[in-house]
Amino acid sequence: MAETNKTFQIKSDDLGDVRVSEEVVAIIAGLAATEVEGVSSMAGNITNEIVSKLGMKNLSKGIFVEVMDEEIKVDVALNIAYGYAIPDISAKVQDRVKTAVENMTGLTVAVVNVRIASVDMGDN
Repeated sequence: MAETNKTFQIKSDDLGDVRVSEEVVAIIAGLAATEVEGVSSMAGNITNEIVSKLGMKNLSKGIFVEVMDEEIKVDVALNIAYGYAIPDISAKVQDRVKTAVENMTGLTVAVVNVRIASVDMGDN
């Protein structure tokens, strides 16, 4: 049985509800992560250059979003370019992802976990 895409309610008033799917949250997180200098690509080799060819949904590869008591947890798996300090890049990714998701959705991001899947050695 296929699992349905979960949604998060971000607004509810007299006019109705506004919900955002976890896929949208994942895409926002993926875009934010790949904007950090030193991030080669998301795990699965999805980069900004090919997003236009493959479509935005593929940018969510390497991202897992989970609800934790009114807050969300985001796990990001990425490939880092050789020569960059992993702790520095990871901290920048955490900050960029948290800020982007919170600003665009109004959701509270409790945790952003970063997993370095590989180091991109470039073309040799």
